[in-house]
Amino acid sequence: MAEQHSSKSIMWAVIGIAIVLIAIVYPLTVKQSTSAADAAGGNDEADVRIQPVAKFELAKAAAPAAGGAPRDGAAIYNAVCGACHNTGAAGAPKIDDKGAWAPRVAQGKDALIKSLTNGKGAMPAKGGADLSDVEIKNAVEYVMSKVK
Repeated sequence: MAEQHSSKSIMWAVIGIAIVLIAIVYPLTVKQSTSAADAAGGNDEADVRIQPVAKFELAKAAAPAAGGAPRDGAAIYNAVCGACHNTGAAGAPKIDDKGAWAPRVAQGKDALIKSLTNGKGAMPAKGGADLSDVEIKNAVEYVMSKVK
């Protein structure tokens, strides 16, 4: 009988120790969440972690102020055209490459104005900007003066 009493007390001691350990360990393992996901209003943590660091948006160049005089060719080239034609990006002929411009200039100013107005290759219509007809003509004349 002593063995049963001893086994029973050992069992209760083990159960008591287990309860004490659970009471100590459980609060330490419960997540006290202060993550970015919780701060974002309940979004999933993965959604918050994979957000882009920055966003890039292409926008059209600003049009001149209403009633303002049209910009000259150099200003338009520097603001709109130079990004591609100074570096040769997307196959654009560089401004200082007279050989690449020769066949284009040989077609005449009207053909260049039409190419700029409608777009050509990777170049969008009007160079992706909001240009008036006078500004397009000024830009073409500026480029032609540089490549001749």
